[in-house]
Amino acid sequence: MTAKRCLLLLLCLGLWACESTYYNAMEKVGIHKRDILVDRVEDARDSQQDAQEEFRDALSQFRSVVSFDGGDLEKLYDRLNASYEDSAAAADDIRERIDAVEGVAEALFEEWEEELSLYSNARLRAESASKLRETQSRYRRLRDSLRRSEKSLDPVLATLRDNVLYLKHNLNASAISAIKGELTVIDRDVTALIARMDEAISESEGFIAQLR
Repeated sequence: MTAKRCLLLLLCLGLWACESTYYNAMEKVGIHKRDILVDRVEDARDSQQDAQEEFRDALSQFRSVVSFDGGDLEKLYDRLNASYEDSAAAADDIRERIDAVEGVAEALFEEWEEELSLYSNARLRAESASKLRETQSRYRRLRDSLRRSEKSLDPVLATLRDNVLYLKHNLNASAISAIKGELTVIDRDVTALIARMDEAISESEGFIAQLR
């Protein structure tokens, strides 16, 4: 094993140990993995909603720039750049929230599966196993929806970043004219992203309702 792979393995084991310790500590005060999963799905849903507003604002700021017809162009650029940075930060938060959901979901389902063998009552074991499969199926729909919305982030951020960088070094009327055609692309991608986020929000709310 190379030094790099060894370091990665140690890091993963360290993170797993920290998460395991956290789950055990929370369980001692009556907060179980199921509760943590609900909380994290709620956080992921909220991060999607917050990001929608950030990307809508970025689109609005880009429209203002390409519609420039006199005034302080540098101020318009500064607002666009700030909006892009806020959108990028919101995207990072979404990625972290989704990873957190996956981490606790995997731990919950592993624990649930292992505990099926502890039942002495066959009927109760079968009912629990059925509920586990149902919850896993609904979770996979949620996870896939969250990951689809995550993948939709990159095209929007890449296009915004390209245009922000272009304007940074070409802050003049001719530069505005050169990027006007980009508005259609950004508008399309932001619309698609928000639709993906709406799907993820809907799946999140359905999953939360099921677990509660």
